[in-house]
Amino acid sequence: MKKIRVENAVGMELCHDVTAMYDGFKGAAFKRGHIIREEDIPKLLDYGKQTVFVWEENAGEIHEEDAARRMAAMAPVKGAYYTEPSEGKVLLMAEERGMFRVNTALQRKLNSIGDITIASYPDHYPVEKGTRLASMRIVPLVTQEEQIIEAEKLCKGKKLFDLRPYQHRKIGVVITGSEVYHGRIKDKFEPVVRRKMEAYPSEIVGVSICDDDLDMIVCAAKKHLENGADFLIFTGGMSVDPDDLTPSAIRVLGADVVSHGVPSQPGNMTLVAYLGEVAILGVPGAAISLPTTIFDVLLPQIFTGDKLTKEELINLGDGGLCQLCKPCHWPNCTFGRY
Repeated sequence: MKKIRVENAVGMELCHDVTAMYDGFKGAAFKRGHIIREEDIPKLLDYGKQTVFVWEENAGEIHEEDAARRMAAMAPVKGAYYTEPSEGKVLLMAEERGMFRVNTALQRKLNSIGDITIASYPDHYPVEKGTRLASMRIVPLVTQEEQIIEAEKLCKGKKLFDLRPYQHRKIGVVITGSEVYHGRIKDKFEPVVRRKMEAYPSEIVGVSICDDDLDMIVCAAKKHLENGADFLIFTGGMSVDPDDLTPSAIRVLGADVVSHGVPSQPGNMTLVAYLGEVAILGVPGAAISLPTTIFDVLLPQIFTGDKLTKEELINLGDGGLCQLCKPCHWPNCTFGRY
């Protein structure tokens, strides 16, 4: 690309749009790629353009719109699409609900190349259909094509972005506590679970209220599994007191406990486990009294079918302290980034 006086640009190719305003018109009077003619010179001067940028042969450069298209092509996402370039950038848009995933290490490498900028929602972010997920562009009007080639090589065989759709889950709920079982207090957890599950493709196959009895709790869970549950939710008895039996019942059930306790508040005593492909969450009582806890943060990934790992749970610490905003506006906040 080189800058040249309009009088000397006849026969050369514009490498940018020339915008103009006249007689109610506002837009591109000359489009990128236009070959400048002799009769164009007075109009360009009328538009205040004494100089224009034209392409140089064999310069190894690529225009911002072509660069944006190439970047979109190197990072395809099932369940999402890229817009056509506008103002030099392409946007990635969600076509379905799910959890947005970002290869953050790869994104950092791409943004370190030079003129490339790729901005996105955070990793592990729950999104709705129509959500704008990411934006890609180069900073200048043109860049060296070798930068785009380097980016394409880095993305080869890797996923920069992914949109994990929610899967249907059959849910069994086990509520423990002698005070609830014997009717001394009314259970408040079942309505909370039912309300939260309305946001996901789900079916509650059963709800059991159990005494503080290990065998009763284990039998209730097994019954839900026999009825087809592939997601078990336990509540009550989740602390480390000796008479809190729920974590023990989950272990007796044969589940592999990923973690009992997460660096997140509210919801510190959350338990995450798996019995084969069956996801299990032990949910502390804070889920009853607060609009958002770590229970809400983990649900999107549970519904994608992707198993939570110890490393992911540890990563909850950075952003793990809820600000207790009123009103709550999760997930558009600092809480639950991992």
